[in-house]
Amino acid sequence: MSTKNLLIELFVEELPPKALKKLGEAFSQILADSLKAQGLADDASVVTPFASPRRLAAHITQVAECAADKPMLHKLMPVSVGLNAAGEATPALLKRLAAMGLDASVVSQLKRMPDGKAEALFLDTVAPGVSLAAGLQKALDEALSKLPIPKVMTYQLADGWTSVNFVRPAHALVALHGADVVPVSALGLNAGRETQGHRFEALKHPLQIENADSYAAQMRDEGAVIAAFAERRGEIVRQLHEAAARIGGGVQPIEDDALLDEVTALVERPNVLLCQFESEFLQVPQECLILTMKANQKYFPLLASDGHLTNQFLIVSNISPADPSAVIGGNERVVRPRLADAKFFFDQDRKKTLESRVELLANVVYHNKLGSQGARVKRLSKLAAAIARELGADAELAARAALLAKADLITDMVGEFPELQGIMGRYYALHDGEDARVADAIRDHYQPRFAGDSLPLDNIALAVAMAERLDTLVGIFGIGLTPTGDKDPFALRRAALGVLRMLMERALPLDLMQLLELARVQFADGQVASSVALDVFQFMLDRLRVSLKDQGAAGDQVEAVVCQAPTRIDQVPARLAAVAEFSRLPEAEALAAANKRIQNILRKSEGGNTAVDAALFQEEAERTLFAAVNVLRPDVEAALNRLDFAGALMRLSSLRAPVDRFFDEVMVMAEEPLVRANRLGLLANLAGLMNSVADISQLSGK
Repeated sequence: MSTKNLLIELFVEELPPKALKKLGEAFSQILADSLKAQGLADDASVVTPFASPRRLAAHITQVAECAADKPMLHKLMPVSVGLNAAGEATPALLKRLAAMGLDASVVSQLKRMPDGKAEALFLDTVAPGVSLAAGLQKALDEALSKLPIPKVMTYQLADGWTSVNFVRPAHALVALHGADVVPVSALGLNAGRETQGHRFEALKHPLQIENADSYAAQMRDEGAVIAAFAERRGEIVRQLHEAAARIGGGVQPIEDDALLDEVTALVERPNVLLCQFESEFLQVPQECLILTMKANQKYFPLLASDGHLTNQFLIVSNISPADPSAVIGGNERVVRPRLADAKFFFDQDRKKTLESRVELLANVVYHNKLGSQGARVKRLSKLAAAIARELGADAELAARAALLAKADLITDMVGEFPELQGIMGRYYALHDGEDARVADAIRDHYQPRFAGDSLPLDNIALAVAMAERLDTLVGIFGIGLTPTGDKDPFALRRAALGVLRMLMERALPLDLMQLLELARVQFADGQVASSVALDVFQFMLDRLRVSLKDQGAAGDQVEAVVCQAPTRIDQVPARLAAVAEFSRLPEAEALAAANKRIQNILRKSEGGNTAVDAALFQEEAERTLFAAVNVLRPDVEAALNRLDFAGALMRLSSLRAPVDRFFDEVMVMAEEPLVRANRLGLLANLAGLMNSVADISQLSGK
């Protein structure tokens, strides 16, 4: 079967930059997958995506002109319906064959094969392979319908009547199999070989693509367009670092993958240029300047070797004039008012203290059922102080930080740049003369902002950060707004994970249930459900399970620890590590199975009494087990007191022989009530000892 390489390009108006990378990858992959499914391409076919501001394209190698025919086994009907008692075709079968263009001569060729509980008649047929034109049309339709388009536009075609829905108006379609045009259509366009290059710098308008393999080179050489997203991104990175190296002194462009992707989606042939602004603007916190340059202008700020912002920045231009001074000057003029606004906001905000803004938080709604931000910071202040006391930190400073934590929400700077909340609060607190630990806590209480983000270092900041998340969880859960499916508008999963990470990674000796109950009582009577602390606790245990598994822990080992509903989350990693170590012992599987058996027995008998009378023992096996438990208990309890969970579990290995003997020789459910109760008590004692670190029955696959 002969093959050629295939090129598909859809030329459109400027695509949304933040979505371009995903659109390009999806377009090429869906096309390739559909062609492979239809037998026009195979696993050896190489897919190369192209995506620039005005085009989505894909190059796919080894695409056939026509797919190979496929043998098929076509089910006709049950044998009892298609053949009479003499084995001859019934009218129903003949009618079915006639509908397929066949006659009675093929009856002898039919196969009888099992179909469920009965037999059915099957006909061997051959499905002709799909042509490239038909298969590509199907693949193209599928790709366009499945694109992850953020927002669809509706526009009219040139006829003035036909409406089309797509992410942006499309103007040309290229479909080349080798050098041949494939007759397909999409979005009201018929395929050809004509496209457009760079608006201003292309050598030809339009471009005639010679063949599928010449596309990238023609776009670069004749169209002044680097069509591949990854290649264009790499070229921008190269030019950014080259420009910084020319400055010297260890200056580096700021690293921001999202910004880099967005800028890559805005230019067709990048040209990096060096600009600067007046050094007086460096008096403004650098976070403000960096954010306004990145968010508003898509510039790359330059940082000195010590991490401080310089008054130089890099732009990525879409044109390459011989004299770039006009482009540089224009961008410097554009950024100046932005920086002046930031300086104005900063100067104005510092005329009022954060403390004076706290009373204004009463006018900022937190949630209509939970009151204002003013009421919230009062709750946070009390809760943070209580947590700080438990951590041995300064409760007054924690209360102060929590009270001021949201005051910067009503400053001009945060109003313009919400991303700076907390950051600006720290600057303003320091300006007001607040304790540096209070200022740092105002900034750091938002951490972690996302998965993998760093945690607050200081205990005062930790207290405020935990208070903020606990208040959110208890408040939102308490009014019934729990996450459902993938919907979590209040980011409760993230809040829960933040608390869990702080407790575990900072090894905070705090009881989670007590923290949740402490958060609950800060709300007014009847404001949240009375059961909310337990509800949130169960929710957080579920998040803990997911988090531990995501970190690579085995599911049964995670369940062994978490199913016991531990409230000291700081001890969970050590308990999990102990379970992992125990599970590698040769005795682990047998003890886990025995533990599971014990729990089933106790559950069915409702046995909860742990009293044991040695005088009631009738078998040597129960005496041996009782003695082994008593000998082991002090060692296990001592290990637990030292938080040596691994040591406690390791000591259980010595129980395997007496446990096995007990179940081999002793009838637990004896007829004599006292003997039965005594044996159940022995098993309850054993279960308590075996499950003192984790429920090891979860390790049993039986």
